[in-house]
Amino acid sequence: MTAAAPTAPIRPTARFMRGHLAHWVALGFGSGLSRWAPGTVGTLWAWAAFVVADRWLTSAQWGWVIAGGLLLGWWACTRTAQHLGTADPGAIVWDEVLAFWLILWLVMPTGLLGQAVAFGLFRYFDAAKPGPVRWADRLYKLRPGQAIGWRQGWGILFDDLVAALCTLLVIALWLRLTV
Repeated sequence: MTAAAPTAPIRPTARFMRGHLAHWVALGFGSGLSRWAPGTVGTLWAWAAFVVADRWLTSAQWGWVIAGGLLLGWWACTRTAQHLGTADPGAIVWDEVLAFWLILWLVMPTGLLGQAVAFGLFRYFDAAKPGPVRWADRLYKLRPGQAIGWRQGWGILFDDLVAALCTLLVIALWLRLTV
């Protein structure tokens, strides 16, 4: 069942975030509340959280965390978008978190420089939305009169996963050409 969007979008606050578990997750545990570039702040939070958690998680466990985070994120992003009354609110940063964890999981052995390059590339693909990322972003947009539902929740995640794929492809090509 989909919820109808409220008439005016809500600007999330710390109080809003504390009101529902989905909000905590979708808002990146507070990183999405940043008034300055919440997607970038969410990606930085993802990077820091990954570096800390990577001390205890194996590569296989990261795979499970990312897979579980995808399902959890689909639910959390959908519910939070419904509660905010906006199909893809900028404060929702779980999509950046999950996509950047995927990138780091695959490029972590490249060290700090490789991670910084991955960060820059991912932020470029996510913000500028060239080619395939723009296509992915438009694929799940609301049509007039349509309520925010599970399709839009998936769409919030999907364009960032495509941005992650583009980032990984550029890194793979760069490594291939330089080796």
